[in-house]
Amino acid sequence: MSINLQKITLKKQGDSHSIDLSKKGDSILKEITINLNWSQGNKKSFFSNLFNNNAEVDLDLGCFYELNDGQKNVIDGLQFSKRRGGSKDKLTLQGRYTDTPWVWHTGDDRGQSAGSGENILINPKGIHDLKRIVIYCFIYDGVAKWEETNAIVNIEVPGSPAIEVEMGRQSSQHKFCAIAEILFTSTSIKVKKLTTFHNSHGDCDKSYNWGMKWTSGAK
Repeated sequence: MSINLQKITLKKQGDSHSIDLSKKGDSILKEITINLNWSQGNKKSFFSNLFNNNAEVDLDLGCFYELNDGQKNVIDGLQFSKRRGGSKDKLTLQGRYTDTPWVWHTGDDRGQSAGSGENILINPKGIHDLKRIVIYCFIYDGVAKWEETNAIVNIEVPGSPAIEVEMGRQSSQHKFCAIAEILFTSTSIKVKKLTTFHNSHGDCDKSYNWGMKWTSGAK
């Protein structure tokens, strides 16, 4: 793990960093942002190397979440991409920001055109309801060449350096990666680097004991 004033990089699998919320004061009233950006570096060579054609890469960001009352579910772009236009105030497969689970996916990014990647927002009002989140991403289309994606996940908690997890240096034939786990307590947030690779959502679910049922999905 490396630390500077702007960011904390979790380099090794199992590295973790805890944030003491009791010292944050009013800064924690601002939302927590989880960002996946895979448009780093030389886009032309990246996309051509990844697919050997001119197609854009399509990574998707998502998360499993568990509340303190035992509720569990999933939020990701694949699940809600055919149901665009959800409301932050209504519980959908995109999540809900203004009430439980207090977690909201801002929308599916199909590739380099948007440039900012995908984002999940956590409403600070719900921190005491949240127990844990497992953040993941997967390659929706194309071969699993993680080492060529240059993908980076940043977790930004107001008043603290961003916590960075690099995705592009790993190698696996599996197209699904559990990136990091976030554990919530009444006074702290702990982020742990996972970077474990799986065949599917369901395979990852089994690895981390979520116990949900899965069906196939498509955009």
